[in-house]
Amino acid sequence: MSEQYPVKTPEAREQSGRDLATLVYLIQAISLFTAVPFFIGVIINYVKRGDVRGTLAESHFRWQIRTFWFSILWFVVGWATVWIFGLGFLILAVSWIWVVYRVIRGWLVLADNRPAY
Repeated sequence: MSEQYPVKTPEAREQSGRDLATLVYLIQAISLFTAVPFFIGVIINYVKRGDVRGTLAESHFRWQIRTFWFSILWFVVGWATVWIFGLGFLILAVSWIWVVYRVIRGWLVLADNRPAY
């Protein structure tokens, strides 16, 4: 005999999605000082992506996932170009500032109950 899970109301789905997006923004903020949580945050995004489809949080999940992948890209480019007169350090610094911007902007927009885009 299988148990059925109760169907969430649209309001409960919306709140659950907002709570998850808030958690991932917090994880991304912590990741500015240690990178390991960044991977945990994106895993949460991918695992719960289907649960937030059609809610406000869907755009925030997309925003968070793109923040992760572009930051990884710029991290690799930065480290690959460190030897060019320190250019890589500049790239890494700008990338870090960009992630700070993305986390703050996304979190504030979520707090205003608006989509990320």
